[in-house]
Amino acid sequence: MSKAIMWFRNDLRLTDNPALNAAVQQHDEILPVYILDERLLRPGPWGFPRMGAYRLKFLLESLADLQEDLQEKGSQLLFKVGVPETMLPQIAQSYGCSAVYASKEYTHEELQAEEALQAKLECYFSHSLLLTAPDDLPFSIDQVPEVFTQFRKRVEKYARIPDALEPPNAIPTVGFASEPLPEMASLGYDCPEADQRAVLPFKGGALAAYDRLDHYLWDTDHIATYKETRNGLIGADYSSKFSLWLAHGCISARAIWHEVEAYEAERKSNSSTYWMKFELLWREYFKYIAMKHGRKIFFPGGIQDKAVRWRDNDKLFHKWATGTTGDDFVDANMRELLYTGFMSNRGRQNVASYLVHQLKQDWRKGAAWFEALLIDYDVASNYGNWMYAGGVGNDPRDRVFNTQKQARDYDKDGAYRKRWLQQDKRSPNAWFERLTAPIQSVSK
Repeated sequence: MSKAIMWFRNDLRLTDNPALNAAVQQHDEILPVYILDERLLRPGPWGFPRMGAYRLKFLLESLADLQEDLQEKGSQLLFKVGVPETMLPQIAQSYGCSAVYASKEYTHEELQAEEALQAKLECYFSHSLLLTAPDDLPFSIDQVPEVFTQFRKRVEKYARIPDALEPPNAIPTVGFASEPLPEMASLGYDCPEADQRAVLPFKGGALAAYDRLDHYLWDTDHIATYKETRNGLIGADYSSKFSLWLAHGCISARAIWHEVEAYEAERKSNSSTYWMKFELLWREYFKYIAMKHGRKIFFPGGIQDKAVRWRDNDKLFHKWATGTTGDDFVDANMRELLYTGFMSNRGRQNVASYLVHQLKQDWRKGAAWFEALLIDYDVASNYGNWMYAGGVGNDPRDRVFNTQKQARDYDKDGAYRKRWLQQDKRSPNAWFERLTAPIQSVSK
């Protein structure tokens, strides 16, 4: 009997999961596995946790939803904590699996894991995280344009976005003793408190992702005004918030793309519906930039190899991270991030510009702070956008934001700043210490 592992990574869904479909089609039984990489539970090079409490909570909710979906297909999820490229060969041997199927990743650490795994096991990787596979682009990876507009125009003209795949009807599964998913406490984390000021009560999982998609498109028609409202700061619907579920793969970019096109065909097609697809192409672009430039996206000089002498002042950085700089627009945005794990796109551009251009701090430290706190952390998008802010990415200009002008333009009545800078029972400094405290224990 042919058996294979389906290694879930940042693709926590059954719908439109090419790796899963291939595994089910080519083997008699599969073993669905998720390995929480223990390296993400340790501090990174700047001393922050690689995966903070907000993202871990969303991840565990997404895994619980995936487990329910698997059970409906006659399957279940094997969950482990460890190093994937070490544990997967051991699991394969224990359960008689001859191969691993997984979604392809595109950044350095993930590619290292894939290379190490391929040296030990037969591996099949699918392009589950992209709109269009590299072989279907009108250029090779080394010819990916350095300017987004050139990339966008050529993809829009020449590339076809494949339809989203239906999930398998059934998933015959290797038998094993199922165990409950861990609680956050067993992984050494405190469960973060919900903040009533948050834009949404975020919940992980494919069910929540498709509920959000239905809400934003079909139930409310908010997508029809997206271009006009996308720079908002308060409330659930000024933007789609799809990035959270995309980052964990609870829904695919292809599924969203085609749902937008269905909306355009049945309801309305305008600049706002186009802009949603435009943003999906930006997400795509950063993944291709990561493929083209490799480790350079993590270097001080970015993909431009700029010689920049960044400063490293812990006191200034702490003020920025805790929202205590004295710039009320920057501080309000940083408090929202600190207390909820989310920040608007407008806010992200402003706080990144402030850290780099006003405080002269290393953009990579800001990127690491975002990695620690953001629920929707995505390696390529995070570092791509931070390179932009640092003037070392795909835009050679220094993108300096006048934060006070931005506040007047986007928070005219000061409601956003008042919302996040009002007296609060939580001290920003204490909250910072809590979110960056060393993890005490990890349950294996």
